[in-house]
Amino acid sequence: MSPEPAPPQPAKVIFACVHGAGRSQMAAAFFNALADPELARAFAAGTRPAERIHPVVVAAMNESGIDLAHIRPRLLAAELVEGAALLVTMGCGEECPVVPGARREDWPLEDPGGRELRDVRPVRDEIRRRVSELIQRAGWGNRALVAP
Repeated sequence: MSPEPAPPQPAKVIFACVHGAGRSQMAAAFFNALADPELARAFAAGTRPAERIHPVVVAAMNESGIDLAHIRPRLLAAELVEGAALLVTMGCGEECPVVPGARREDWPLEDPGGRELRDVRPVRDEIRRRVSELIQRAGWGNRALVAP
């Protein structure tokens, strides 16, 4: 009798921005809250990662019921992007790498770093909308939207 085939690995989605401390963190958090984890998982990274998530981003995401206080930005390294199905760039321009085999989308969104909470909320809400649409489009099992 032949061994059972290994279950398929979830698709890997990378959200990348320069510091990995704002847009990409919000996108990965919403993605992982909304997608079926057996179908896809998201990771956030930066080309020049900051030491911590922007405090205003932590506050904005807390309003949506997602705690990012314990998350640390990570480097957009070859090991992280290996095997990725999709790379979503968010303002890193030419600094973001090409990932062989991965589809690429660019979401030009304002950097929330150094902004007031009232100015970050619309960016957060736009990221949530785009993530939800991405999950639906790809068939990665959209769960109920997280309330703002």
